[in-house]
Amino acid sequence: MPLPPEYLRSISREEMSTLPIRRYEGEVHLVESPAMLERAAADILREVVVGFDTETRPAFRKGESHLPSLAQVATARAVYLFPLQRLDCSGLLGELLGAPHIVNAGVALAEDLRQLRHLFEFSPAAALDLGLVARCHGLKQTGLRNLTGIFLGTRIPKGTKTTNWAAPRLSPQQVTYAATDAWACRELYLRFKALGLL
Repeated sequence: MPLPPEYLRSISREEMSTLPIRRYEGEVHLVESPAMLERAAADILREVVVGFDTETRPAFRKGESHLPSLAQVATARAVYLFPLQRLDCSGLLGELLGAPHIVNAGVALAEDLRQLRHLFEFSPAAALDLGLVARCHGLKQTGLRNLTGIFLGTRIPKGTKTTNWAAPRLSPQQVTYAATDAWACRELYLRFKALGLL
């Protein structure tokens, strides 16, 4: 099904700057104990679609790289943040990524999954890269912020991207940023589905 004509094929910086800023305002759970992991699993594993994203500590020196520090999963009810270096979340995340009945919707998902495989084993079953879907429909700008502007009519602030995601304690700004990215992925999936783009 072609992209409806009212949707832009691209969005300029000027157009983006006129959009209202939107951040996720629902429940966010930082999963830091086995009991919280269990509660997160009870919610996540009954979903049919989740928004999925990761955050990685930035590298500032040539040749330096880091593995993901945080994984974010958005359900219809909440967003769960998993600090990968502080708690073994591999059982739940491996089950989620390997579940054929749960769509994991994200942007640039192949790279996220490739990096996560360095931390634990899993076989992705229903990963959907929203950027690739957009590209199939003729869009050139396929990053999360551009897609959110084009399809959701809102602007996600970038400010916190290059902060230390491996810090022992995440700031409220980091928590909101990370939760917003995962939530936006789920919202985009729902919009794409409603438009018949999937």
